[in-house]
Amino acid sequence: MKIGKLLNDFSELVAFKHSVFSLPFIFIAMIVAANGWFGWKLLLLGVLATLTARNFAMGFNRYLDRDIDKANPRTANRPSVDGRVGTKAMLAFNTLNALGFIAVAYFVNDLAFWLAVPILLVIGSYSYFKRFSAAAHLILGLSLALAPIAGVVAVSEDIYLWTVILSMGVMFWVAGFDLLYSLQDMEFDIKNNLHSIPSRFGAKNTMAFAALFHTVTVGSWALFVHLAQLGVFAWLAVIVAAVMLGYEHYLVRKDFTKIDRAFFTVNGYLGIIFLTFIIIDRIAYA
Repeated sequence: MKIGKLLNDFSELVAFKHSVFSLPFIFIAMIVAANGWFGWKLLLLGVLATLTARNFAMGFNRYLDRDIDKANPRTANRPSVDGRVGTKAMLAFNTLNALGFIAVAYFVNDLAFWLAVPILLVIGSYSYFKRFSAAAHLILGLSLALAPIAGVVAVSEDIYLWTVILSMGVMFWVAGFDLLYSLQDMEFDIKNNLHSIPSRFGAKNTMAFAALFHTVTVGSWALFVHLAQLGVFAWLAVIVAAVMLGYEHYLVRKDFTKIDRAFFTVNGYLGIIFLTFIIIDRIAYA
């Protein structure tokens, strides 16, 4: 019973269900790099690498943000704040996941192993950026954008131009929906001198920035499909992604109370649908 509660607390700590944002794009990159199925070994290692990296990033963020989260009514009930997960437990959790990520990278290939620590440094830096720069949204985007690059490195031990373009799309996708999500904390950020685009530029300009970011996202993913020489189903993936992002902006502009729905539901399905179309595309053009 205690173990189950502990697992549930840690799952809530790192918002485990949100792993759906990063997992599809590492597999998209792996499928395109392998031109199809990349094998069970890399599937397992890809899942483990994504989960350990994300657990470290989220756990580290929760650890550093304890003071901020405690003061914010929206986040005051997080396990890192209300005492369900102590500081020593968080430090142990973060250390285990960082070491786990490095160990997984070792079993992938040499390039993955040498990139493991730099990747951890990048994804851990987001927690610091929000304290002095509104560019934190882009750092968060970059953190998730490393997933497709890691996927290609795992399959090919190389990095291609289409990988960089795919990752750029992911970076602006994540940064864009993080801008919309951050609107919830705009007033809190202003009062507590926290750096974010909403607190610096206001809600209207933030939505304009988010729309611009997502326009770059769609353009990047279209260029990725072109450079990777994918088929019609991959183009359909881009079109559907554009429609879903448009719907997300419609929801937020219409009613700020629907930010959670736009953030979790729309973006969660977007990655899964994109991956599904890429799988169909590779089967159709095998």
